This record gives sequence, C-alpha cells and structure tokens, in this order.
Amino acid sequence: MAGRDIDAGRHGDGHQPHVVPIATYLLVFAALILGTVLTVYAAGKDFGAFNTPVALGIAVTKATLVILFFMHVKYAARLTQLVVVVAFAFLTLLLAGIVNDYYSPGLDGRLRPAHLTRE
Repeated sequence: MAGRDIDAGRHGDGHQPHVVPIATYLLVFAALILGTVLTVYAAGKDFGAFNTPVALGIAVTKATLVILFFMHVKYAARLTQLVVVVAFAFLTLLLAGIVNDYYSPGLDGRLRPAHLTRE
C-alpha cells in the first residue's frame, strides 16, 4: 500500500467523522432522566382527558432526544434525516387512520368510541 496517504480520522468519501462532546451526551442523559421522572410523576396524577396527551408528549420528547443524539441523526447526511422524517410521516398517517376508524360515527351519526357504546 505504498504511495497511499492513510488518515485514520477521515472516511474514504472525504467527510470528517463527527465527534460529539461528552458534555452533550451528559446533558441529553440528564434530560432523559428528567423525562423519566416526569413520566413517573405524570403516571401518578390524574389529568383527566389530558392523560394520554401528557404521556405521549413526554414519550415523543424522549424519543426525539434518543434519535437525534444517540442515533446521530442530528449529524447525519440529509438523506438519512429525510428517511427518518418520512418514516415518522407514515407513522402519523397510520395512527391517524387508526384514530379515524376508532372514532368513526355510529349509525346515528354521533362520534363515540366503540367500547363505550351502550346497547
């Protein structure tokens, strides 16, 4: 392999590897621990109709931190970021279809979940 300049810090495509500072990982870890504490706190409280949105909000925030920093999507190529965004867009469409089916109107035209129907 004489004549080749080998640099262990460079990729073959000319891109430098991204090194995330330890402080960033520690801050994300602290945020995830805080999110876990909030999840436990929220599980013990009754928010009425907002129980599910509060739990989903905390879960989505924690998942976003994991995806962006621990899976390195924040520092990835635009194509990788596009794949992640499109995947979540399709997930949103699927969940919207499930919610639409779940809350579809009965024969009388009123919206109500199927399991709450009184016959």
